[in-house]
Amino acid sequence: MKIEKKLKPGQPGTRKWVERFGEDLICIRYCIDKKNGQRLTTAEIIINKKPENKLKKRIPLNKIMQLKIDFNEKELRRIVKLAGGKWNSEKKVWELSYGEILALGLEEKILKSI
Repeated sequence: MKIEKKLKPGQPGTRKWVERFGEDLICIRYCIDKKNGQRLTTAEIIINKKPENKLKKRIPLNKIMQLKIDFNEKELRRIVKLAGGKWNSEKKVWELSYGEILALGLEEKILKSI
């Protein structure tokens, strides 16, 4: 199949498609299917719109994250250690998998990436 024309909304040859699809129309393509001897018209349209903040990447549950736990939070440090957390003395932070952090409800303790 060979694309003969690719038209944006508003160009000659797109009027009826703009009426049909409105703002959701991205482009119209006119194609030639030599095998079947047909001329095809295809429309690229938007079928779903979501706010950009919903498109954030998901964090894998096994990703090691850094936690800031104050020295006086002894019980919390013990819980993190029991969950498999490791103390990084060089960076002075606790490191634990994201899945465990979620299970313990410690999302607010995660250090933001620099």
